[in-house]
Amino acid sequence: MPTTSARLLSLLSLLQTRRDWPGPALAERLGVSPRTVRRDVDRLRELGYPIGAVKGPDGGYRLGAGSELPPLLFDDEQAVALAIALQIATVTGAGIEEASARALTTVRQVLPARLRRRIDTFPFTSVEPPARTGGRVASAVLVALGAAVHAREVLRFDYASPVDQGEGGVGGPPRRVEPHHLVAWGGRWYLVAWDLDRGDWRTFRADRITPRTPTGPRFTPRPLPGGGVSAFVTSRFLGAGESGDWPCRGEVILDLPASAVTRHSWDGVVEAVGPDRCRLVLGSWSWTRLAAEIGSFDVDLEIVGPRELREAFARLARRYSAAVSASGE
Repeated sequence: MPTTSARLLSLLSLLQTRRDWPGPALAERLGVSPRTVRRDVDRLRELGYPIGAVKGPDGGYRLGAGSELPPLLFDDEQAVALAIALQIATVTGAGIEEASARALTTVRQVLPARLRRRIDTFPFTSVEPPARTGGRVASAVLVALGAAVHAREVLRFDYASPVDQGEGGVGGPPRRVEPHHLVAWGGRWYLVAWDLDRGDWRTFRADRITPRTPTGPRFTPRPLPGGGVSAFVTSRFLGAGESGDWPCRGEVILDLPASAVTRHSWDGVVEAVGPDRCRLVLGSWSWTRLAAEIGSFDVDLEIVGPRELREAFARLARRYSAAVSASGE
């Protein structure tokens, strides 16, 4: 049986998932007796949670309005961090999506109105390729970008190149954009926006952005190419057009079990063709890069096609052979 504190948290979470809870149903979900549920409800009432009784054959309970609940003690940075973490957790595919969504609802309900507004004005989309290293983004920057997206106000900011970042400065005039969306992609944050000076869609790394104030004026959002944020961002990072596919895609047979290949090929389609062999369809931004990536599995393989992939393997073979000959060994 869980401890009393853990059981109280579980009870409070259940009470916030639906309007009315029959007492026996709560007891069954918590794995305790109806008498224990009544005692736990009394404990929550003593802590300040307005839980009312519902009349009926079995009796029940109802949690009062969220504005009456005692506020949680979060400063602004903690509230933003909590909102980001819970929203990302709802799209991780790790089997915790529903619980994360309920946790976000629970936390939002007991936050003071000022901090609830900070969470509500922080829209973003999470797309999940493999994690990569990247610069840290100050929470104040993410809040400023999220607020501009939510308010649909033109944003001005300084944008640092990698060289500028190393020197601690920025280069060029301020950028002027219509911010469309914040995106979490592979361990980095990006701003998708319409660049007013260049007349085109751009994707900016958030860790290189230094927002300027004030924002404005307001704008009417343009339709994003590709049918949605995820499709647009995916196509940009794959180096393809609006189709969202790699410009180069090939097929091979590897002398490896499908389970071993799947773990290291997030964008590939893997099909078992035997206990120790599998078919891999994989894409990349160039044929040479694709051949090199397939070669990194370090096993014997059969090239199914297309012709460009075979030529890329032959080109690499000649290059590697020449490198060995030049070494004199």
